[in-house]
Amino acid sequence: MAELIAFIGGGQMAGSLIGGLIAAGHPASRIRVAEPDTARATVLRREYGIEVKSAGAEVVNQVDAVVLAVKPQMMSAALKGLPLPAKAVAVSIAAGIRVESLRRLLGGKTPVIRCMPNTPALLRQGVTALYAPAETTPAARALAEKILGSVGATCWVPDEDQLDAVTALSGSGPAYYFLLTEALREAGQSLGLDAATAKLLAEKTIIGAGRMAETGKDVAELRANVTSKGGTTEAAVSFLEINGLRTLFKGALTAAAARSKQLGAELAKG
Repeated sequence: MAELIAFIGGGQMAGSLIGGLIAAGHPASRIRVAEPDTARATVLRREYGIEVKSAGAEVVNQVDAVVLAVKPQMMSAALKGLPLPAKAVAVSIAAGIRVESLRRLLGGKTPVIRCMPNTPALLRQGVTALYAPAETTPAARALAEKILGSVGATCWVPDEDQLDAVTALSGSGPAYYFLLTEALREAGQSLGLDAATAKLLAEKTIIGAGRMAETGKDVAELRANVTSKGGTTEAAVSFLEINGLRTLFKGALTAAAARSKQLGAELAKG
């Protein structure tokens, strides 16, 4: 029989995971959600045919896994007195809250696995990094990977601190691509293209290049292949390199990772 999985929180990311699990063959009857917002609960029932209750205590009985999908600032209230069965593993997709803090909120006995997905999971094109303490069982790891793998690629990091870097790279990463698309669109318009044409060219170029990056060739090789010596692309790439593009991205990710670490420390105090 398929594992019984409960979600604490039924927002967009939870919905994408539920949809991914069902699409992968997990029975809707083996998924439960605690979602206090009645409008959102109605949407979840209609779209996925799952059981939705208003409180966490109503959905965790006999579960194999509970996915913690509430905002970090709401986690303490959501987990207070939650009666998890001894066999359950907690899978957290909340940014910043460390394993030690989650264990404390859950009473100190529940095994915890932290995950950092990103928003392309909404289209089942996400990537998630997972971290589990050394004592976590292979079965618990496999169940967490099944849940997050339903919406895209997964990888494991050996050190919890690395999740701050993951947050900076892939968690925040979609925003960087959206910003780059905006910049390309605006630059195209400044060179005389109309708004619709610049938008189409910028968006499709980003999407197409991303799909080329999935072919298995290294992106450095792909970049070199399109950068003919003395050509237009070389002129553009040279300008970006001379003006410190790599330094800018390194600084941006460093700032994001530092903020992730800071948020984790603040939440631990709370």
